Amino acid sequence: MMDMEDAYRQAVEAILSADALLIGAGAGMGVDSGLPDFRGPEGFWRAYPAFRGQRFEEISNPVWFQRDPEQAWGFFGHRLNLYRATAPHAGFEILRRWGENRPLGYFVFTSNVDGHFHLSGFSPEQIMECHGSIHFLQCVDGCTDAIWSAEDTTILVDEDTIRARPPLPQCIHCGQLARPNILMFGDGGWIPNRSEEQQQRYRDWQEQVDGKRLAIIEFGAGTGVPTVRWECERQAGQHIRVNPRDTTVPPGSIVLPVGALQAIKAVDRMISRAG
Repeated sequence: MMDMEDAYRQAVEAILSADALLIGAGAGMGVDSGLPDFRGPEGFWRAYPAFRGQRFEEISNPVWFQRDPEQAWGFFGHRLNLYRATAPHAGFEILRRWGENRPLGYFVFTSNVDGHFHLSGFSPEQIMECHGSIHFLQCVDGCTDAIWSAEDTTILVDEDTIRARPPLPQCIHCGQLARPNILMFGDGGWIPNRSEEQQQRYRDWQEQVDGKRLAIIEFGAGTGVPTVRWECERQAGQHIRVNPRDTTVPPGSIVLPVGALQAIKAVDRMISRAG
């Protein structure tokens, strides 16, 4: 592994010389904003003691909307309330500035469902949320392919039991239970229309930057659900992995083994000094 000073220098050179910037973001991107880290059972249980003994994969499963809607909406309602109440850290704005300064702009590819790139002023036309967004809803029973905003949805959650109190969100078409438009584990009922539209815009952008100098900077993408890691690794460009734990990289990649905000601030200081 190259030393940190050299790694930072190479990252700065890659960003400044790039025609376009691809920003990949996993769950580690939100840790510096104060969002919980669900890495491993202990991380999940620290965030949600009421679910001790169960894995995140078990709770983030659509089966609970049928078996126990109050528990399902307790978990997702608590997360929705948390994401609404949490301000994205300063690194988001810095990243947006980097992307906007590239001749061919930027695109965000994220597995995060918190909506913090939208909240930070990134263009909705330049964000790919591969697992959907908690800020949108769909029908549990699939009575319609419609996806609608959760903006006016309020969910009261008991903080001790992480159970939601009625009334629970309802489908705007059939009046039955609604759920977040998130791709969960074992999820055969997710309606992907919104994400597919984002994916088409992402493909169009990839065609635009094909053959150009691309910098790929990836933040906090783990190996448990490696969607973002794989997407960033397969791109033709200079890959930069920012991750304090999962630091293995393909040959030719740059690795910064620190948290997202620390890396962004350090790189931005060096960019400022470079003029």
